[in-house]
Amino acid sequence: MLRLPDFGGSRRIFALHSMGLLTQADGGLGCGPPDRFAVAEFVLNGAAIVRFLSEEGKWNAVRPVHGNPSLPRPIEMNQETVAFGGRLWWVDLTLGAVSVDPFADQPEIRFVELPSGSVLPAPARVDEADPCKVEERGLLIMEVTNRRRIGVSEGRLRYAEVTPGGPFLLSSYALDDDEGTVWKLEHQVALRQVLADGGYPWQENSTQAAPQIAVLDPLNANVIYLKVGEHIVVVDVNNGKVIGASPLEEEYLYLSLVPCVLPPWLGSSRIPTPGKSNGMEATDDPVSCI
Repeated sequence: MLRLPDFGGSRRIFALHSMGLLTQADGGLGCGPPDRFAVAEFVLNGAAIVRFLSEEGKWNAVRPVHGNPSLPRPIEMNQETVAFGGRLWWVDLTLGAVSVDPFADQPEIRFVELPSGSVLPAPARVDEADPCKVEERGLLIMEVTNRRRIGVSEGRLRYAEVTPGGPFLLSSYALDDDEGTVWKLEHQVALRQVLADGGYPWQENSTQAAPQIAVLDPLNANVIYLKVGEHIVVVDVNNGKVIGASPLEEEYLYLSLVPCVLPPWLGSSRIPTPGKSNGMEATDDPVSCI
C-alpha cells in the first residue's frame, strides 16, 4: 500500500469519492505486472477528470471530450467504480455508466445506458435543508442499488438486477463488447422458487428484506452472490439452483462485496512510481491510499 500525494493541500476532499484505479502492462498490451497506473475521478458531471498518473507522480485535472451519445442527465455514482477494457467505468444504477481512458491525453467520455426498461426517472430534487426529505431520497436510492449491480465477469461487462416483488425475477445481461452500447439478456430466473428449493424460503408477509445483489462472480458469469437475510447465498442462474451459502458474521457492517482476483505475481511486484526504486511513502491512512 502506497500513499498518494494530497490533492490541493487537503485530504478531506477525498473522504467520500468514486475514484477508480486502472493499471497497464507493456503499454496496455501485456498481462504481467503493471508498469504504470492511473487513479481518476469523474467530477462536475464530466466537466473534468481529476487523475494521478504514476509516471508523473502528481495530480492534475483534464478536460475530457464528450462522445456520442452525450449524458442525458447528471449521473450520481452509487456503486464502486469498475475497471474494464482499458477504461474506468462510473456507475449510476438508475441510468447507466460512463467510461474514460484515464491514460489518454484528452480522455473521451462514453456513455452506456442501462437495458431497456431499467432506466429510472431522475430523482426529484430535494431541499437539502430538510433532513427528512434528504433521508427519504437516500433510502430510495439505497433500495434501488441493493437490487442492481454492474461488474466484470468472464472478461465482459455485465449488469444484473432483481425485481422488487413477486417472483423476484433476477435478470443478467452482458454488454456486446467493451466499446458497445447494447445489452444482451443472458439469464432470467425466478428467485423466490430457487431460494425456496435451496432452503431459503421467503414468506409473503415476512419483514425480511427482499433478495439483494451482493456481487457478480468475476470468473463465472453464471454465478451471482445474493444477500438473503443474514446470509450470502450463491446462485447458479444458468441452472436455477443455490450452490452455496455463507452467514454474514458482521451484518451491521455490510455494505457491498467487491470481487477480487489476485494474480500470481502480486507478492513479488512493486507499485510503479516515478524515479523511485522503493516506492512512495507508506501510510496507514486508508482515505488517501491505493
